[in-house]
Amino acid sequence: MKTLRQSPLDPGFVQDPYALYARVLRDDPVQFWHDYDMVAVFGAARVQSLLKDRRLGRAVPADQCRPVPAHLAAFDALERHSLLEMEPPGHTRLRALVLRAFTSRRVQSLRPDIEAVCDDLLARMQHDTTDLIPTYCREVPVRIIARLLGVPEDMAPELLRWSNAMVAMYQAGRNRTIEEAANRAATEFADYLGGYIDVRRSDPRDDLITHIISAESEGERLSRDEMIGTCVLLLNAGHEATVHTLGNGVKTLLEAGTSPIALSDAWIAATVEEILRYDPPLHLFTRYAYDDIDLGDTVLPKGAQVALMLGAAGRDPAAFEAPDRFDPFRARHPHAAFGAGLHFCLGAPLARLEMQIALQKLFARFPDMQLAETPRYNDIYHFHGLTQLKIALTP
Repeated sequence: MKTLRQSPLDPGFVQDPYALYARVLRDDPVQFWHDYDMVAVFGAARVQSLLKDRRLGRAVPADQCRPVPAHLAAFDALERHSLLEMEPPGHTRLRALVLRAFTSRRVQSLRPDIEAVCDDLLARMQHDTTDLIPTYCREVPVRIIARLLGVPEDMAPELLRWSNAMVAMYQAGRNRTIEEAANRAATEFADYLGGYIDVRRSDPRDDLITHIISAESEGERLSRDEMIGTCVLLLNAGHEATVHTLGNGVKTLLEAGTSPIALSDAWIAATVEEILRYDPPLHLFTRYAYDDIDLGDTVLPKGAQVALMLGAAGRDPAAFEAPDRFDPFRARHPHAAFGAGLHFCLGAPLARLEMQIALQKLFARFPDMQLAETPRYNDIYHFHGLTQLKIALTP
């Protein structure tokens, strides 16, 4: 197996990881990534296959479990009850209960809220130039998540602060400062949600927290810790990914000079899928091997971790014609931006709906907007999103 040496902290790589992906895909799509000390899989077909392979999972194998450091106790308490870190049978039970509350009907019922939030934010943009990341891309998903959960919308700044601190734990180069900040955020977030759940028990409303409380399957309900962990996951995963995808999408549409037809009702869904393929918000997702797994020229041994390169899979020429060209009108082919299999993103329907509405509203309000500065991505990996997106609203 070939060895890949590429620091995930290298600024040049972070700004354009796709150049490396292209070289690897031309060479060998399965390589040992020295800097991560694990095998990395870059090809679309194999990434999709491994995402669905039940011999791989997120839960740490029993013989690799280690005591949790005291300074991460609160963070770990939330992680233990997160769907993202569980496998069957616990994952099956918890996901079934959550899906009883997080239905497609509930997601679709948020359409008027999403439209209202977008209209409100766009109406405030009076200046010739604005940074869309804080004024639009960040605000749309956090306000919608607040409405979905049923927590007061004026809690959005706190929700953002907690989410950002906790999500930083998954980036390359995390340190003790990041860990302590994440643990504080986990403590505050859990305390707030625990109190809010108590309020909703005695004062039920038509919100997700109330429905999670009442969700039941075969006589079982979610425990208090499971409710808190689920709400935290919905905020952290749903908000972070949508912010990045929306920012990346606006950048891509403007740089590509995309036809307005791509934003029409007939094509907006396909355009969002192409954005997710072309410049997704999450580029690397790890799994543990619960058995020896044949990867062609090598075997992934039981107990090893493997990096599934979601960002590279979307640029694989074996799966997509001219993969480095943004083309909303291309023939559909499954992408890996939302994962696949047991851990397919629970919030994918909501993320898609938010993206479709937010992009249509933005380009309808400012059809002639242009990039005011060259966009720059955050200096972190394996999340992939812009640190700012300055737009001239009128040319």
